[in-house]
Amino acid sequence: MIKEIKISDYQRLVEIWESAVSNTHYFLKEEDFVYYKKQLPVYFQHVALIGFEQNNILIGFAGVAEGNLEMLFVHNDYRGTGIGKRLIEYTISDLQVTKVDVNEQNTQAVDFYKHIGFIVLQRSELDGEGKEYPILHMQL
Repeated sequence: MIKEIKISDYQRLVEIWESAVSNTHYFLKEEDFVYYKKQLPVYFQHVALIGFEQNNILIGFAGVAEGNLEMLFVHNDYRGTGIGKRLIEYTISDLQVTKVDVNEQNTQAVDFYKHIGFIVLQRSELDGEGKEYPILHMQL
């Protein structure tokens, strides 16, 4: 079930992020993992957040700002079960998402977004924090 995220959910979002990123972002340096984890509560304040709950447990979430999917993470225990697809479909239909920026090195995510219908428009050498993780700018 899709639900709106409250500040009281932030700790669970961090847990989901940590589970997802540690199992998909093999390219991320440990110090950058720690940096981004600390930044999450700040990032959360700048996006509309929705979550996916199953059996009253939050297992995935997405963050949207100005038609851009800023974040989409599913707890690793539930990856590959359709939760990400349900979240992205909701953000497209209800939150007017048309764009996403994705780490080029996260090939599973790139393939996922291509499967949904996104195409690569541009590539940046650095991520939004100026770190050396190339970003693909994709659009429906």
